[in-house]
Amino acid sequence: ASICFSCDDIISQNMVLNIYYPPLSFSKAQEAKKYETYSVNVDPDQDDKATEIKLLSFARPHMRAFHCSWFCFFIAFFIWFAIAPLLPEVKESLGLTKQQIWTSNICSVAGTIFLRFINGPLCDKYGPRIPMGAILAFASIPCAMTGLVNSSASLSILRFFIGFGGSTFVMCQFWTSRMFTKEIAGTANALVGGWGNLGGGVTQIVMGSVLFPLFKLGMSAEQAWRTVCIVPACVGLATGLAIFKISDDCPQGNYSDMKKKGTMAEVSASASFRTATMNVNTWLLFVQYACCFGVELTMNNAAASYFRETFELTTETSAAIASLFGWMNLFARGIGGYVSDKANGKMGMRGRLIWQTCCLLIEGVMVLIFTNTKSLGLAIFIMVIFSSFVQAAEGSTYGVVPYVNPPVTGSIAGIVGAGGNTGAVCFGLGFRQLDTKPAFYLMAGCIIGSGILSLFINIKGHAGIMSGQDSEEALAAWKNMGAGAPANSTLKVPEPDADATKDVATDDNGSEKDFNQFMDYVSEEKPNVEKETA
Repeated sequence: ASICFSCDDIISQNMVLNIYYPPLSFSKAQEAKKYETYSVNVDPDQDDKATEIKLLSFARPHMRAFHCSWFCFFIAFFIWFAIAPLLPEVKESLGLTKQQIWTSNICSVAGTIFLRFINGPLCDKYGPRIPMGAILAFASIPCAMTGLVNSSASLSILRFFIGFGGSTFVMCQFWTSRMFTKEIAGTANALVGGWGNLGGGVTQIVMGSVLFPLFKLGMSAEQAWRTVCIVPACVGLATGLAIFKISDDCPQGNYSDMKKKGTMAEVSASASFRTATMNVNTWLLFVQYACCFGVELTMNNAAASYFRETFELTTETSAAIASLFGWMNLFARGIGGYVSDKANGKMGMRGRLIWQTCCLLIEGVMVLIFTNTKSLGLAIFIMVIFSSFVQAAEGSTYGVVPYVNPPVTGSIAGIVGAGGNTGAVCFGLGFRQLDTKPAFYLMAGCIIGSGILSLFINIKGHAGIMSGQDSEEALAAWKNMGAGAPANSTLKVPEPDADATKDVATDDNGSEKDFNQFMDYVSEEKPNVEKETA
């Protein structure tokens, strides 16, 4: 049964609860915070996470982290796909075959799979800021070395290491999950993910239609593509170094400072990852994300070449058209997360899963239509609709992720994110080995099949599409979402999920002792603990 405390009880007894991460050091008399006040409304019961999003605000910590999150991921895309719109020129200069080009495409997305698995536990342990800056700076180095490519093998190796930048998606999603409540996490995650993915579309235009022609004014086409990638490399390095100083890991400050002050327990990265991998919902979302973000990555690599070869366009024109696929991220992924949050407000988790299924099914159908379109204008129109549902499905996926197992959200976000790159590798192999139309058919079939997997997602305490039921806490949360608490209400402090929370606590710095002390405290019978709030 839940133990009830009034707000006065909590303040007077200096209770500090954190249901998302191991409990803060309970021996401390008072929680140490970096900021005394916030520029947004927050929920103290969810670690001071924001309950609203103010897009025009850059105030620390919540909105600064929001904007740093999407901008860093945007720059990662700028680095990651800088060479993609120039591949027709690279192919001609080096005399490469279609299979060799697709091998390099596969390597570019394969390079980030391993890191996405690793980055989740690293975020749980060190926070998102340090991994984000370090990986951006590292990926900038091979990007700057693009001009040294002289063979298919060197192109594939270089793109493999550049692909490490794509793993920053994990930090992007973890960061907003750490700053915003679960009730608006779908919208927040979708906005930063979508605006970051927008880098894929912007890169097509900036590199293929602006910088490449500009560089060609003073040099040959080959010299231009060998030189132009220095620009995104410099931008990426500068961003990676700046992010260390201008942002915070969470509402209370940076993980390193919190651990020094004893207000945050140590986290075992390996235990966090192990717990995430044992949850079947993680892998179902892994497959579904492979069939939306994996499709986007495939199209980022293939779209320019597809339009150039199918409709006999120039490199500059095909790059501009291909950029439209990425430009849909400006709004589509955000809408996907927003609708997921609204569906949650009407039907709880069941609403989120129904919307997820609809997005994937429509996406698959649009692939089939796009493949069989012979008119250039109609093909562009269908691609825009197709892209919109790809991004919406991505947004809805990460509307579900924060609910799967809150204490290990970082690891789950990393595994699900790796699904996107795994899907891109699989679809890339399809395009490498098959003709274009059969490859699109294969992709469409996988997408439609993944939509059916929503029927089997069943999260503890939440109703699925076909089975399960909402707990009392879940019902109260989604039925009252967006409504203020009654004036005379008792603030309920639910019992922590002991197994999930303890699984990510370690013996370091006394955190195991603090955990046990915390559990003993909330389990004690206390008279007169339930009062009405003023």
